[in-house]
Amino acid sequence: MRKRLDDWMLPGTIVLGIGLYLVYHFTPALHAWGWWLHPLASEGQRLVIAILLFFQFVKTSPHDLRPCSWHWKILAFQVLLFLALAGCVLLVEPGPVRLLLECAMLCFICPTAAAAGVITDRLGGNLAGTVTYVVIINVAATFLIPLVIPVVNPSAQMGFWTYVAHIAMKVFPILILPALLAWLIRYTTHRLQRKLMRWAAYSFYVWGVGLTLAMVLATRALLLSDLPWWAVAGIVAVSLLCCFVQFFVGRRMDPADTITPGQTLGQKNTGFLIWLGYNYMTPVTSVAGGLYAVWQNLFNSWELYRKNHRG
Repeated sequence: MRKRLDDWMLPGTIVLGIGLYLVYHFTPALHAWGWWLHPLASEGQRLVIAILLFFQFVKTSPHDLRPCSWHWKILAFQVLLFLALAGCVLLVEPGPVRLLLECAMLCFICPTAAAAGVITDRLGGNLAGTVTYVVIINVAATFLIPLVIPVVNPSAQMGFWTYVAHIAMKVFPILILPALLAWLIRYTTHRLQRKLMRWAAYSFYVWGVGLTLAMVLATRALLLSDLPWWAVAGIVAVSLLCCFVQFFVGRRMDPADTITPGQTLGQKNTGFLIWLGYNYMTPVTSVAGGLYAVWQNLFNSWELYRKNHRG
């Protein structure tokens, strides 16, 4: 039963999250409660991310968080491609092509998902390597995005340090606080730490809750965008291509370990992507985050199924 649950949990939660929002969307009697739906899904997902990171930091010593060569390779890949796409956006007039380039920009600079460590661990990769890069890319994105977004989208101009503060408040409370709490427990309460390490095995199922909430947000972003079918088709293609490229490139960054850099580069914090697109770019770019969430989790499901049934 548990093996079957592992095989079908990710596709099942994708369908559940989409279904829950569609039920709400097409049931007018529920709309009176809509004022709390988005905050509940958004903050609930942030809580799930914090819990996942807490369990990852519980299993990881601070001494294990050491950057290695493939960390810098995938960081350079993300940053250079983000800057190149931003340059292309500046050369293109507002319209469909510019919109798709903006979607690609966000897909490539988006930080690694907290759940990447959960999937990496399940696939037999290096959890510490993934957690290390989660820290690196979040710091890099916090300072790089405020440099580029005002140039690409001047209407969102707020000043560099205001951008940094907004992004930092979105990212660092769910990154730093779980680390501090986990390491405080690690060095003061060994019995509790050992118990938490056993509980960490259930992180995968915690992520099922987070993925359900992520799909609620993704479906909401798509339905509220009112995009024509051709624009949706374009964003579907771009988000799928970005997902494929990043998993493909990541798996070739380190010949000795294809799993860890592949998951680290390919699996994104799509909640952050949706938030960033909606607040600071053309709002419909947030749809790319929702679609990326579908592609990466379908790929994760396939990877886990193949591992569970190998041999």
